[in-house]
Parts: sequence; structure tokens; C-alpha cells
Amino acid sequence: MSEMKNTYYIYVANGQISRDGESSPWNFKIEATDEEIIKLREYFNQNADTEIENFFRAHVPYIQYHYDRENDEYDKTIQKIYGMIYELGDDEAKNHIESMGILQEKPTTDGLL
Repeated sequence: MSEMKNTYYIYVANGQISRDGESSPWNFKIEATDEEIIKLREYFNQNADTEIENFFRAHVPYIQYHYDRENDEYDKTIQKIYGMIYELGDDEAKNHIESMGILQEKPTTDGLL
């Protein structure tokens, strides 16, 4: 796979990754390599699987609600998704993610906090 970066438009709510910013709604614009997009897609797929597990758990009365392993996993993956978008995103994406306060700490490219 190439190291060339392409522009992608990300819609987090449904895990959509598109090269066309005109055909559907999007939240974030990023520049990413093929490898980075594959990784981001894997994170979205992980959370889709976790959402299905959560749906079934919510409908099984004998599993206690405070058993939140699936929720914890979902939250960790959301952190990874937003971390990647922050790293690869344009200034608008970075500013929006910072304003959300979703990341544990502000990521930096120089390794310093």
C-alpha cells in the first residue's frame, strides 16, 4: 500500500468514511494513508460489533446493568477513533475535538504534554 495521503470525510455517528465531501454529511476532514484508513475502519467496525452486544445485553434481564465491559470497550475505541481523527485532521477537526474534551489529554506530535 502507498504512503500517499488522500482527503477523507468522516461521519462519526454511523462510522462513514468517504472520499466525497459533497454526497453525504460529515463531521471531520482528514488526510490519511491507505493504512491509516484501514485502521480507522477497524475501530469503527469494533464499535459496531460492541453496539450489537450492548443491544442484546440490554434485552437480557438476568445480566446486571453494571456489568459494563462492553461499554468500557466502546469508550476505549471511541477514544482511539477521535485520537486518530485529531492526529490526521485539519485545524477545524483538531479544534472541534479539543472543544469536546473527549480525549484524556491533548495529543501532541512532539511527545510533550
